[in-house]
Amino acid sequence: MKKIVIIALSTILSAAALSAQDMASATDAYNNASTSLSMGDNAGAIGYFQEALQILEALGDEAGEEGATMIATCRDRIPRLTLQIGKDYIQAKEYDNAVTQLNEAVKVGKEYANEEVVAEATDLIPQVYLQKGNDLIKAKDFAGAAESYRQSVAIDSTNGMASLMLGSALAATGDIIGAEDAYNMAIRNGQQKNAVKQLSNLYLKLSSASLKAKKYEDAVNQALKANEYLENATAMKVAGTASAQLQKNSDAIKYLEQYTLLSPNARDLDDMYYTIAVLAQQSGDTAKACGYYQKITANPKYGETAKAQITTLKCN
Repeated sequence: MKKIVIIALSTILSAAALSAQDMASATDAYNNASTSLSMGDNAGAIGYFQEALQILEALGDEAGEEGATMIATCRDRIPRLTLQIGKDYIQAKEYDNAVTQLNEAVKVGKEYANEEVVAEATDLIPQVYLQKGNDLIKAKDFAGAAESYRQSVAIDSTNGMASLMLGSALAATGDIIGAEDAYNMAIRNGQQKNAVKQLSNLYLKLSSASLKAKKYEDAVNQALKANEYLENATAMKVAGTASAQLQKNSDAIKYLEQYTLLSPNARDLDDMYYTIAVLAQQSGDTAKACGYYQKITANPKYGETAKAQITTLKCN
């Protein structure tokens, strides 16, 4: 019996010694984690916290109050530090690494039931793609920027700014249909003013290019679409000029008159008055022709011609 008691006592003492040894190992790992933190080594700190946590959780109640406190700290620090590494990657503009790390933070946050980390990491991921796209836009890598913005929108379709920037990137690559779709998504998500302006500018540029290429029908259609999105004097000038080339005088007059109304202080106002007068005269609208010739009688370039036409047309 005495021998049995001695063996049992020896077993208890051995277990106690092992527990003390395990506690010491956990404490060392915990302290090493703190040291790593002070040195800015977040990845190293995570490793030590995980080591300490594994030992302490295996000890269970034997870890005591001190162990319970360390367990709580480890479980709090591990997901937060995982997130911080992701933020550090963002700061360093290592966007692909940042996304990978933030996804890891979401996973670790869920594992340790840290909803705050999960929410913040989840919110940051589309922002990282947006920021990456902005940097690529500055570098004039429009295709790469479009892909980054597309990834941002795929995660958060309610981000109007990401949709707006996607539209700009797609427009720069020549994907007009895609750009229009993206801008319309931006309109639906709080970026109506900016998106409408971009759509108008997009079609204005297209119309100007078509006019220069002598694609007059395209120029008119694109200019009118630009004006549909946002009333635009230049679009009306393009539409009027292209219509005149197509010998659609009534349309040309209508669009050029709108141009003069929208841009009453334009430097080429007298040029437009003269063009309208000539078109009206060609169309047999004497009253309109007289009215516009009379506006430019004092112009040094058109004055003499205007006066002569006023006489020929017998304007009042």
